Amino acid sequence: MRRLLRPLLLLAFIAAAMPAVASTIVVRTFHSAALERDWPYLVYLPAGYRADAARYPVLYLLHGNNGNAMDWVTQGQLQATADALIAQREIPPVVIVMPQGGTDWYVDRKERMETAFFRDLLPDVETHFAVENERGGRAIGGVSMGGFGALRYAMLHPDEFCGALLLSPAIYSGDPPVSSAARRVGVFGDRQYDPHVWRALNYPALWSAYFGQPRRVPLFIASGDDDLAIQAESSLLYTRLRDAGNPAALRIVDGGHVWPVWRGLLPAALKYTLGCVR
Repeated sequence: MRRLLRPLLLLAFIAAAMPAVASTIVVRTFHSAALERDWPYLVYLPAGYRADAARYPVLYLLHGNNGNAMDWVTQGQLQATADALIAQREIPPVVIVMPQGGTDWYVDRKERMETAFFRDLLPDVETHFAVENERGGRAIGGVSMGGFGALRYAMLHPDEFCGALLLSPAIYSGDPPVSSAARRVGVFGDRQYDPHVWRALNYPALWSAYFGQPRRVPLFIASGDDDLAIQAESSLLYTRLRDAGNPAALRIVDGGHVWPVWRGLLPAALKYTLGCVR
């Protein structure tokens, strides 16, 4: 938490000093009943945002295992990217929410993070910000561990999201490689990695139920070509989705599992994902 607090305070100071016409990054903390603790999240508000105006489309972005919500702003340059795309009319003015996810992999294991996301976070955001509260105005995305969470949420709740973006998602059709943080974080197993827990929560276990529902979520999937296991799994997911008739886009670019890759992919990811909003 201390790691996040100092840059959050700096951002709050910067936002307070900026003119109202500029976009801002704000910080909100609320009490999550599911987590039984206070839970912070960041919010990008586009230039000209007005709480009393029509509701804005909203994008929820989930961070990776070794990072925090601030990474989207400091390393991903999200604010500058969204500002430019909105100014060029390539995406609509959008509110972007970035929750602090720890190393929970966005599932109900170490904490009830998945439950908290849907029962606590979404209602809090929709109460305190002028954002859409229906599928046609809501999208989700994530990077690495956040990509695992975003894919899971999109497949479990296709009635909640009209689009999703996955940047180097930590998804595997089988067990994660030995080098994966999924084996070390104490989420997929009580004392050590348990393949049965992983397989129960991984996306192949959701496949049949997802395709048994009428709605499909278009997915933007991307990875660096040096991120060998993840780029292979990203390509496999893309192929399986397209074979099943699910809209999807795939980008494999030069680079590894690093923020310069994700920063470069973000404009295309935002344009594709937000193409679904009303």
